Amino acid sequence: MMADRAGTLDLPTGARRGFGHVDTWVFDLDNTLYPASCDLFAQVDQRMSAYIAKTLGVPREHARHLQKAYYRQFGTTLAGLMKVHKLPPGPFLEYVHDIDLSVVPELPELAAAIEALPGRRLIFTNGSRRHAENVARRLGVLHLFEDICDIAALEYVPKPEREAFDRLLKLHAVPATQAAMFEDMPHNLEPASAIGMTTVLVHSDYIDHPAQLKVREWRELPEHIHYLTRDLTGFLVSDAVSRQSRSS
Repeated sequence: MMADRAGTLDLPTGARRGFGHVDTWVFDLDNTLYPASCDLFAQVDQRMSAYIAKTLGVPREHARHLQKAYYRQFGTTLAGLMKVHKLPPGPFLEYVHDIDLSVVPELPELAAAIEALPGRRLIFTNGSRRHAENVARRLGVLHLFEDICDIAALEYVPKPEREAFDRLLKLHAVPATQAAMFEDMPHNLEPASAIGMTTVLVHSDYIDHPAQLKVREWRELPEHIHYLTRDLTGFLVSDAVSRQSRSS
């Protein structure tokens, strides 16, 4: 797959929805707002395994198996722990997000690109508000967002559940057809597209789910992915976004 200067991958696609109608910009956090190359989520990933091993009293290898199995079955590891083991979410979220944020770079060019977007801006994450605030502050973009819709605000119903998107729209009075969604997990964009959002997959070499592996096999974009980029900042300042969103 070839990419242009904006990081947009050169794959055939169907009719793109564009951004001329967009007045709400919704961003996932992990490996989307911050670059996957800083390897921050790997810390969270390892702490999930450690928490499960300690809390359930199982060997680390088995904990790792449960972690990934629940992630794929329920959308998040936490959802599986809550449903199967009745574990409270608070201690888990506090433990797994107690990480070294020094690897997160300040990104003034990203901040400028987000600030130039016309309309509202939201963070939509399966993680905690505190984690999102801490990371966005390190990036230098926290002040640019109206709010953070975290897993607690979603009443612990995670993406890619349609209910999670419905909650987001209701909580923030967002018309889906006037919103764009930026996300690193392709399957999380299926409900976004289905309800009318313009979708952008922020792709990287970080692999944490089988759906990410399938991207390598794509010869054209699936219907629920309207754009695919490796460079969020470059994409936000590209003609694909800037010209359309400012001409409306």
